[in-house]
Formats: sequence, C-alpha cells, structure tokens
Amino acid sequence: MILLSRLALCLALLMPAATLLAQGNEPDDVRAARKLFEANLEAIAHRDRQAYLACYLNAAALARTGPEGPQLGFEGLARNAGESWPDTFEAHDLRLVPIRPGLVYGTYRFRVRYGADERAGLSERVFVKTAAGWKIAVTSAFDAPPGTPPPPWALVGATLVDGTGASPVPDAAVLIRNGLIECAGPRRGPGACAVPPGVGVLDLSRHWILPGLIDAHVHFSQTGWADGRPDAWDVRDRFPYEKTQAELKAHPERFLRSYLCAGVTSVFDNGGYPWTIGLADRAESDTRGPRVASAGPLLSTIDFWLGLPGERQFIYLKDEEAARAGVRYLHAQGANAVKVWYIVSQERSLESSAPAVMAAGEEARRLGRPLIVHATGLAEAKVALKAGARLLVHSVWDRPVDDEFIALAKANGAVYCPTLVVGRGYGALGEAFAARKAPAVDDPNGCVDPWTLEKIAETPRLEIAIDPERRAARLRSLAERQAIAAGNLTRVQEAGVPIAMGTDAGNPMTLHGPAVYAEMEAMQAAGLTPMQVLVASTRGGSLALSREKDLGTVEKGKRADLLVVAADPTTDVANVRKVRYVVRGGVVRSIEELSAVARTGSRQGESR
Repeated sequence: MILLSRLALCLALLMPAATLLAQGNEPDDVRAARKLFEANLEAIAHRDRQAYLACYLNAAALARTGPEGPQLGFEGLARNAGESWPDTFEAHDLRLVPIRPGLVYGTYRFRVRYGADERAGLSERVFVKTAAGWKIAVTSAFDAPPGTPPPPWALVGATLVDGTGASPVPDAAVLIRNGLIECAGPRRGPGACAVPPGVGVLDLSRHWILPGLIDAHVHFSQTGWADGRPDAWDVRDRFPYEKTQAELKAHPERFLRSYLCAGVTSVFDNGGYPWTIGLADRAESDTRGPRVASAGPLLSTIDFWLGLPGERQFIYLKDEEAARAGVRYLHAQGANAVKVWYIVSQERSLESSAPAVMAAGEEARRLGRPLIVHATGLAEAKVALKAGARLLVHSVWDRPVDDEFIALAKANGAVYCPTLVVGRGYGALGEAFAARKAPAVDDPNGCVDPWTLEKIAETPRLEIAIDPERRAARLRSLAERQAIAAGNLTRVQEAGVPIAMGTDAGNPMTLHGPAVYAEMEAMQAAGLTPMQVLVASTRGGSLALSREKDLGTVEKGKRADLLVVAADPTTDVANVRKVRYVVRGGVVRSIEELSAVARTGSRQGESR
C-alpha cells in the first residue's frame, strides 16, 4: 500500500491552511463536528479500524449509502470495517453547515485508489450530538460524473522553471483550479500568487516545478522488446506477433501509466495500427495517463511487410494517387497528423519517391492535417520540408545539415525531433542476446509495467543467432551516425529552429516512459544547455503536438500538467529522474502512488 500519510502531507490534504484559519469564527457545534470529521478522515488515512468505528453512531439508526444503495445499522459497518482500506486516500474541501442545535451537515471531496482502480467524488456526513459525544449518524459516498474538475491546489515553495526558457522563480506558487493554472509566479512580493481560502496547500520547498514532459515520438504498436519488431529479431515462434498486437490493443493503459509515472504528461504516437487513433479522445480527460495525439498508420515509400492479416500499419505510397488516398483515409479516421516513413532504397530512389511524398504533403495541407516525416538523410529531409513537413522525427544523420535545410525548416515553422538514443536500445538488446543475459532496464522510479519486464526477462532463454562481425559493423555505423546527429542538433538549435524531445519509445529497449531520461541526457551531451533541453522537452513538445496554446509551459490559463522533481534540472537534466510528484489535469499524484499503479496488474495488464 502507498498512502499519502506522511504527517505534513496528510495535514495538507485533510486540513487546508485557509480552512484552519477560519475555525476561530465557527459556532461550537461546527467546531465539534469538524474535530470529529478530521478524526474520521485521519482514521481512514491511517487504516485505524478502532478510531474509525469510534466516530460512528452505535445504533440501528446509523444510515450509510453509496452506489450500491442504503444500509442501516452499526453492526454491518463494524463487520466489514478494515477489510478494504484504500491504497491511496485524499480528502479535500471540508465543508460544514449547522442545521439546528446538535446537528451539522458536512461534505468533502475524495480521491481513492484500490490497486489500479481510481475513483473521485463527494462524500457526505451528518453529525449529531449524543450523550456519548458527537457521532456520525449518516454517511454517503458518490462518484463524480465524468468531466467534474478536481479540487483546487496551491503548490508553494518550489523553484519554478516555466518551460519558456526564462530564469527560474525561487519560492514560487502555482495555483490550480478546475484543472487549469490560475496563477504561477512568486509566492510573496509584487505580483505574488496569493493562496485563496479553502485551497489545499502542498509545501514543495527544496523542490522544482516544471511543465510535464512531452515525448513527441512514441509508438503504442510496439512493445519495447523484440516481440514488437520481428523485422529486427524474429521471436514469433515463442511470441506470436498477432497475439502481441492483440495485447497491445487491449491494454494500452499499462504504457500510459508508465509515461505518467516517468513525468510525461503528453505523447505523440507517430505511427501504428488504426486502433491507436482512438487513444487521443480516450486519454484527453483521463488524468491517470498522459494526453495522446496519434498519426495512425504510416504512409511508407516502401511496401513494408510488417502487418497483420486484417490490419496494416503501413500504407504504401505507390504513386501520387495512392498518397492522396492514404491521406484522405487518415483524415476520415480522425488522425491528428499524417506520418510519412521516408525510406530510400535501391528499389525506390529519392527521385522516384519524391512525387508521392510531395502529393501526400499537398493533400495533408488541403485537409488541415500536419505532416510528420521520418527522414534520416539530408536529401530526404529537404524533400520532406518542401512537401510541407511540420515535424521531422529522427535526426539527419548521413551528413551535416546545410543552409538550405535550415532555411526550409524556418520557412515551414518546422520542429526538429532528434531522437538520439533509439539505436542504443537495439545495440543493448543485440548484446544481451549474444551474451545470453537480460539487458539492463533504466527505470529509476519503478515505472515499467510487469508485462514488459517479464518479456525482457525472457531474453536469455531465447536462442538468437548474432553474427559478431555484422554486429560490430552495425555498432560502428551507429557511432558514426550519432556523432553526425549530435552535431546537427547543435547546428539546428543555434539556427533557432524549434526542438522537441522524442524517444521513438516502443522500439527494442527504448521503453515507454523512462526512455525520456536517456534522451534528454543525450541532448545535453550533444551540446544543448540543460535549459534548452527542458524547453525542448516541454514547450517544444507542445509545438510538435500543435498544442502550444494550452500545453508546454506553466502559465495562467494553461492545462495544469506539471512535474515536480527533487533536484535542480537547470544544472543537469539528469535531475529530472528525481520525480516526486506529477500533476495531470490538476490531479496531484506522488511518485510512490504512480509507481505502485504502474507496477499493478497481471501479465495481461489487468488490475487485481
């Protein structure tokens, strides 16, 4: 069990400071009922059965009700009390109203979690004065309707790094109401964000607040291990590809939990099976995972074989008409963007494929869909930009970018997503297969789901033939490409082209969620300052998602998607690993809770 029961935080949750200040003016009945109310909630938070039962009227007239209907009597309460304490319990916004002498009505807003099942709503109490003292005579709890905003919060005392690149603000306050940022700035002095009465306060002294991270390049149709990429390592005899894809479609929540646990509050799925398109609408109002944008099936310049008998994740750009038809299909399905997988080969040259790419860009522009292009060669990247590419994923890694490339990118307002470390994941898994050992998992906060960890643990048990010479040649090629990619990243940054952080998560050993840490560290190692990396990982990601108006920075009116870390990320982005809280849509969750949820569930991702 993970409880938010450390004394300071518990008091912040159960007794907001502004409410306590008003207690001196309360009538005696309300003051007595409040004391009992707080004792009742503390008993739940601390799993104290005896203290919990002592709050209730020991009589047949005790009334309890909830979604299952009304129940009467103390005996039923006593019989079941303590059997199912919540793993997480939050109580906010205590309100009490005197009805008549000796009778007080009260409510609070709750958020509880049992395993992976989370609920939020309103709970009522009726307090009555008896010969034995004040007791609870009526209690109820009802789930909030979908769309109900979370309770307000004030996050105070931390250093604010707002994602714009501006200087950090020490001893800041961020006020959150209705899932939006109401105020962000200094806690004291001119222009301060004053904490209003009735708002729960979370003291984050010696912490740093920044926007939630945005991973602008992920793939929910890939697992993070070999079974999602049989074109790299064919393990279909043990892990049938059609079953792997069925599991991914049935349980995307396990990856969504991992992202939120890692501090990622928005992601962009840059290509996969058609079901991924529906993730965007499903995820937008669900604060238990990140917001999602999805491009759906990729338009490919090669007729790639990896698919399913009844579904494809690649639409072949055979010619210009096929390109236009593919874009129309994606538009009709509601894809957030059009993604082109631009691969040049001996069978399909740059010259022969360029007209189809240009046609895809023209049709996407006509239908108002952003164009994303995977183009790792400078020549292909220039064609992509001429076609109107809004987002380039993967670095140009065959040669240094030139002035023409920079000019084209600026003219488009294009965002450059370098995706530096995905090749290392392939190398790590290849090395693990060769050594017959499980590859290391870089997961400092315990965010990777158990299904993925079980797959990774299978690595030593598989007999995968690895040609040492071929592997050595690939590693040399990878090192050469990474050196060029690092130089191009600094060139693009210096030229003023917007940068977005993206991992290509889902590829082997580029794990959904925590892969962002290595990617951000590689961007810093390539020559970007920590602040430039932070801006790329927040505001830059919002530009990639075309959501800069409501995401990516900590500013008034924007969505309350935030990350709280325990060390200064402006001195070293490795400090982003020290996640303490993640705020998604105004709901505050500790890393302990997030990790517990991410690690909850069976191999199929089902909650227990």
